[in-house]
Amino acid sequence: MPDSPLDASLAGALGGRTATALQKAFGLRTVGDLLTHFPRRYARRGELTALDQLPLGESVTIVAQVLDVRERTMRARRGSILEVRIGDGQGILTLTFFNQAWRAKDLVPGARGIFAGKVGDYRGLRQLAHPDYELFDASHDAVAGVGDQQAQKWAKQPIPIYPASASVASWQVQKSVEVLLDGLPPIDDAVPASVRSELDLMPVSEAYERIHRPESDRDHLTARDTLRFDEAFVLQSALLQQRALVRRSAATPRRAAPDGLLAVFDAALPFERTGDQRLVGDEITRDLEAEVPMNRLVQGEVGSGKTLVALRAMLAVAESGGQSALLAPTEVLAAQHLRSITATLGPDLAARLRPTLLTGQMTVAQRKKALLSIVSGQAHVVVGTHALISEAVGFFDLGLVVVDEQHRFGVDQREALRKKGATPPHVLVLTATPIPRTVAMTVFGDLDVSTIAELPKGRQPIESFVVPLADHPTWGGRIWQRSAEEVAKGRQVFVVCPAIDAVTAEPGDPPDAEVAPGDDGAEPSNAPAPERASVEGVMARVPTIPVLQGLRVEPLHGRMSSDEKDDVMRRFAAGDIDVLVATTVVEVGVDVPNASTMVVLDADRFGVSQLHQLRGRVGRGGHPGLCLLVTHAAADTVARERVNAVAATLDGFELAQVDLDLRREGDVLGNLQSGGRSSLRLLRVARDGDLIGLAREHAAEVLDADPRLVDHPALAAAIARRLDDRGREAMGKN
Repeated sequence: MPDSPLDASLAGALGGRTATALQKAFGLRTVGDLLTHFPRRYARRGELTALDQLPLGESVTIVAQVLDVRERTMRARRGSILEVRIGDGQGILTLTFFNQAWRAKDLVPGARGIFAGKVGDYRGLRQLAHPDYELFDASHDAVAGVGDQQAQKWAKQPIPIYPASASVASWQVQKSVEVLLDGLPPIDDAVPASVRSELDLMPVSEAYERIHRPESDRDHLTARDTLRFDEAFVLQSALLQQRALVRRSAATPRRAAPDGLLAVFDAALPFERTGDQRLVGDEITRDLEAEVPMNRLVQGEVGSGKTLVALRAMLAVAESGGQSALLAPTEVLAAQHLRSITATLGPDLAARLRPTLLTGQMTVAQRKKALLSIVSGQAHVVVGTHALISEAVGFFDLGLVVVDEQHRFGVDQREALRKKGATPPHVLVLTATPIPRTVAMTVFGDLDVSTIAELPKGRQPIESFVVPLADHPTWGGRIWQRSAEEVAKGRQVFVVCPAIDAVTAEPGDPPDAEVAPGDDGAEPSNAPAPERASVEGVMARVPTIPVLQGLRVEPLHGRMSSDEKDDVMRRFAAGDIDVLVATTVVEVGVDVPNASTMVVLDADRFGVSQLHQLRGRVGRGGHPGLCLLVTHAAADTVARERVNAVAATLDGFELAQVDLDLRREGDVLGNLQSGGRSSLRLLRVARDGDLIGLAREHAAEVLDADPRLVDHPALAAAIARRLDDRGREAMGKN
């Protein structure tokens, strides 16, 4: 495969010093990396920025005009301060330079330019301390006569503003890009000429030139259209190629006999399977009977019966002597799955399939016994946590891998388990987080997707309410009163907190909004936030809350030992605990039919899907469910909007779209981004669904005619570049 100019190192193109700065600041290593570090917006030389609206504490890049300059002597120490006031006709911002009076030669009144720095506050006025800046060439403003038209063109030409850092300013990125463009040889297009012609797309070399050095808005807008399709096309080609490669592997067919284990199980079920359960079950049956590995994602609402569908697949595999491994994200959920599977199978089938648990916190004796049962093939159903992927774990005949709550696992962990099969095992991925169509195409484009939307009969309705403590601080007491009322009716209550203690999150939980502003739609805030709710904090308050006196209140979190967690969950399931104060270890799979109430403290610190999952823990028995979403988030913030959205609907698929609309793009793709620079650049799954679908259609046509891309070397190279080795594995393992 010929080397592409995009694969050349930045050190060779720009020099080692500049390349090192760009790598440290942005992780850019190649020419292609820098050319796809696209401008985030465009400014104009005649444009001024609304300085009075700049947020404190944020790094900004602005276009402004120097109003006046003055130098004064510092009082507390030797030296001087140069103060430069810049303005936009409305607001004023001060630039402050210490002991740099020489800058006054350039920063004269009337000069315009781009200024970059962090917005601070000095005596109530906004300022940038020691900002970077680049002034516009004043000679253009003096062009006269025949040059007036050229001057106007120069004044209106869009200025690319790049994602920058404290060490590398936007215009430094711009200059580096211009060096690359000036010496860039022609680039072969990944999108075939026939497709480009049909869709009226420009050559990719021209698109790079126009997006980085536009002469008009039309230039960068049309270039963005071309590059966005190029990105979608390469990504979909990679996914479809991976899907084809998987289907060329040989797998052992797993067929259920007409009067075998599965038939016995179905006959003993005390209820009718829903239509969706039957439909998805039939799809899985066809996959298992094929001679190529199943690679299927089953998405379904909380409580829709995904585990039942997976268990029926395990029974079909067991009939041929094969084993199934169910990978669960937490020990609590793994133990819950084992109990549920054993109870659902009944004593006779359970004795034949020998469901076995393997977790990291088992004793040495328990672990040895489980490992022997697994490697000998006695255990046809194995349930475990990350311990299943240990090198010490060997299977006799691994025929099916079931991954529960796929978003909680890294792709490497799932692949390590799949490799334990003598032949490629069938793979079934379960998620109770509904996935919008565009995300399914983009993240799981190499999997077949099945959906269980229909809920079993008898599921009780759940009422959801937002408790806005920012608006009504006194409502906090009502939370505990309402919980006590449910316990008085003989029911049980979950209280979920985002942390174990005031400073420690649950291991494996996503970062809080305060720690990582922007994740899952969270907003940064300059206001001091209330101390986040924690399990230990709530447990310490219990003796001071009158309505909870006499109730059996106990904690559950990931810092407890496996035996402690299992004991607490068993007693809660048995009704021996009234109120369970927990972290998100109860988010998925925990089934306590008598639990009627879910209280989520600091609900704005959780994502939409997490809140929907937590709510699904109640209303599973004969009692209506109640969910109280407690938040300190102010009205009209994204955090509050997210909580309000969950309270407004029980439809997980509707919430999935809301989640996608509210979230920032960076965390939409999850594990697809594990390959370093493999995250999306211009493509946005929340907005570009039609484009992604169109790209998939054209990519499928190309791959159908040329599966190994022998006649499309530029596309093959683009796939290799777009997804490095780890990124490629990430796609194959989702």
